[in-house]
Amino acid sequence: MSLVRRAVVEDAQEVLRLRQVMIDSMNPGASTEWQAESLSALRTRLADPDGGFAAFVVDHPERPEALAALVVGTLEYRIGGPGRPSGLLGYVFSVATAPDARRRGFARACMDELLEWFRERGAGHVMLTASPDAEPLYASMGFTRDTTPSMRLYL
Repeated sequence: MSLVRRAVVEDAQEVLRLRQVMIDSMNPGASTEWQAESLSALRTRLADPDGGFAAFVVDHPERPEALAALVVGTLEYRIGGPGRPSGLLGYVFSVATAPDARRRGFARACMDELLEWFRERGAGHVMLTASPDAEPLYASMGFTRDTTPSMRLYL
């Protein structure tokens, strides 16, 4: 039996806590004020198992009320192209493991489930942004560096 399960509405607060763990790893001391405003939208997404959003989690083995690991992804449509005629792609974000639950394979197990979820829905490829600490995990799973430049605009 797998330790990994699909997150449900009741996990929303813990999902946000683990997302903050990930944010803090890249930006120590980052604000948590965003969580109150995000909670309702997250609950809505978690309540829709057929939508293009999925979170996979592992319950914390020592703290039953907590999550040990989290992986979240979305299925996106973009006009098809070479190597991706369906136009579907997966995007992974919010990969996090509680500090006291690391080095046990929880993040990898969650990633395996999310990748299978993408495959079942016909995603042609999967994208993610990797921190230097996480890059070896993703490389071991077959991810490669993308040469396409990325830009963003905050609205």
